Amino acid sequence: MAPTDPLTPAQMLEKLVGFPTVVGTSNEALMDFVANYLTAHNVPHVLLRGPEGDRLNLIATIGDATKPGYILSGHVDVVPASEPEWLADPFVMRRQDGRLIGRGTCDMKGYVAAVLAMVPQLAAMPLSAPIHIALSYDEEAGCRGVPHMIAALPDHCAPPLGCIVGEPSGLVPVLAHKGKAALRLHAKGQPGHSSRPDLGRNAIHALLPVLNAATTQAEALATGPQDARFAPPYSSLQIGTITGGQAINIIPEDAQADIEARAIAGADPKTVLSPILDAVKAIRAEGEDISAEWLSSYPALALSADDPLAAIAQEISGNAPMGAVSYGTEAGLFQAAGIPAIICGPGDISRAHRPEEFLTEDELAGAAQMVLALGRHLSI
Repeated sequence: MAPTDPLTPAQMLEKLVGFPTVVGTSNEALMDFVANYLTAHNVPHVLLRGPEGDRLNLIATIGDATKPGYILSGHVDVVPASEPEWLADPFVMRRQDGRLIGRGTCDMKGYVAAVLAMVPQLAAMPLSAPIHIALSYDEEAGCRGVPHMIAALPDHCAPPLGCIVGEPSGLVPVLAHKGKAALRLHAKGQPGHSSRPDLGRNAIHALLPVLNAATTQAEALATGPQDARFAPPYSSLQIGTITGGQAINIIPEDAQADIEARAIAGADPKTVLSPILDAVKAIRAEGEDISAEWLSSYPALALSADDPLAAIAQEISGNAPMGAVSYGTEAGLFQAAGIPAIICGPGDISRAHRPEEFLTEDELAGAAQMVLALGRHLSI
């Protein structure tokens, strides 16, 4: 198949799934494929290498980049696919009973495939405002790639009017989502034989006051500010992982814990974690070797139902906007940069991060029609 030959959305999705772009690993091969495809269709684009060196963002523009337009945003990384419940290679898309099965089909290469497959048709439309395609990396690690891309936007286009993020929402526009921040704690102790704890320093014990502060804060959040649009309707906090120690009879030299916060709109996710940082400072003042580092952070999304972008999303999707979802996306980062943003993509989030992940053929077709509807809206 020649590069200029049109691809159906399913064919495009099959190609994208074939690139095992697991979060935290290189996405160069996939981005090179997309760049070559855009070049074949005379669509200007730029690849932006992130500080990791092996990961790229991409910005492409259909139409006049000097005019304010709309961004179609998606991430190309996927979560690992090591679950034994997969019935076949998760990076080879399968078609079965109307389902397109493979890692990332739902979250969220399906949306990306729908956008890219419609490029030839969008390019043939008399657009009064441009459509930008924004593809980012490592969203699954806390939206690490997209801030670099947002920072570069002023160099490549006029200030955008809005951004549609295609996370799975059943093609129902979503006005709000929670923000997120994640911390990693590390304690350093002094190893030794467990029979002489007086001669060592237990790194796991050093973490306990901080972990207690985390559980206390988690309980307090449940009775704190509420927003009924979310489930649960309050900000939350959890200790996600704890590691440390070598054997039961060795004083642990190292201990580590990862803690995340999910914040309702109006709450700063980093501020939700401030009691943990206070506890770290207190323990450090007592002589313990303990540190904290930010792993990721992105703000909540809160788009007004009266925003023009909400009306456009309703028009092109055929669905009235819903209030909120509890998962997070890069939409909050676009909004924080002054770009109105909304979520609207194919599929159901309950299928994401699971074995035998799938998107239906009808859902994929619906996403492609939504993309074309945006083109028609801008061609009026």
